[in-house]
Amino acid sequence: MTGKILKDKLIKGERVYGTFFQNAVSPAMVDFLPPDVLDFAIVTAEHNALELAEFLPIRYALQAKGIACLVRIHSRDPADVSKVCDAFDGVVVPYVEDVDHAKQLAAAAVYRPLKGELLDRVLSGGAWPSPATQEYVEQKNAETVFIPMIESVPAIKNIDAICSIPGVHAVFIGPGDLTCSMGIPTQYDHPDLLANIKRVIDVADRHHVAAGCWFGERRQAVRTIRQGARLVVYANDGLMLRDEMASAFADFTKG
Repeated sequence: MTGKILKDKLIKGERVYGTFFQNAVSPAMVDFLPPDVLDFAIVTAEHNALELAEFLPIRYALQAKGIACLVRIHSRDPADVSKVCDAFDGVVVPYVEDVDHAKQLAAAAVYRPLKGELLDRVLSGGAWPSPATQEYVEQKNAETVFIPMIESVPAIKNIDAICSIPGVHAVFIGPGDLTCSMGIPTQYDHPDLLANIKRVIDVADRHHVAAGCWFGERRQAVRTIRQGARLVVYANDGLMLRDEMASAFADFTKG
């Protein structure tokens, strides 16, 4: 029920906290997580040589702790979205900017297993094949969380329409790609980036959709929370290990 717990918190307007698992695949790592800190973790095979299946032990260890496990996939294909949602609590899809494409991605996550013409009928006017089919689909996807990533100027322009799509539970800003799209690569303190983050948060709030932005520095994450972010995604396993070791050993060698 971890996916449903996370989805319910998002729907109720609560703030949720998570991080990336990008390097660790041993389920033993979950034992080191402090209690009552994370609502979710996002596993990702980005920037490494891992496969998503290697994170399944982590997924089940997180489930035992009551922590939802989402997947950040490379693909932007609706079929791949459905496949991931069959094995994990939900999906985070990169570089979503076209509204029609966003509708297809959301449908692949929250209307599984409907496809093709039948799915088009449901999306266009709610024409379900039968009440039994509707009940089955809704029950099957009750725990599935769908989060598109906002990573470009066109996505910012379309944010109102994206947030209005049924099945979008949160929107997640990727500052690396977004700053490149804006012409200010990796300038994470630039006022134009901060203005766009605030715009996404405010528009999402009007649609009762959570919004947030990834950051690897605490001060940036805190700043985004103060802007109103309800989806807090901080750092990743490798960054937190690096920062803690750097801080600890700097203290050891001072004297």
